[in-house]
Amino acid sequence: MDKRLGFIGVILENRKEKAPLVNEVLTSYGDIIIARTGLPYKEKHCSVITLIVDATTDELGALTGKLGKIEGVSVKSALSKGK
Repeated sequence: MDKRLGFIGVILENRKEKAPLVNEVLTSYGDIIIARTGLPYKEKHCSVITLIVDATTDELGALTGKLGKIEGVSVKSALSKGK
């Protein structure tokens, strides 16, 4: 399977409780993550993370699936169309 450039958007509710779980998943997929930006929004007790990835559809699905199973975490993603 070909790797393609893509992005993942993650919103964490109750960030102090959920951030360690999210970081554990992201660390295990560090080989496909090119860039990561995290912005805490203290007033709403949440955080937004954007990831740039170079991944196959299977890798992207596995990563977003694990993130999406964490309660209070919302995930959206897309990959380039490729060749």
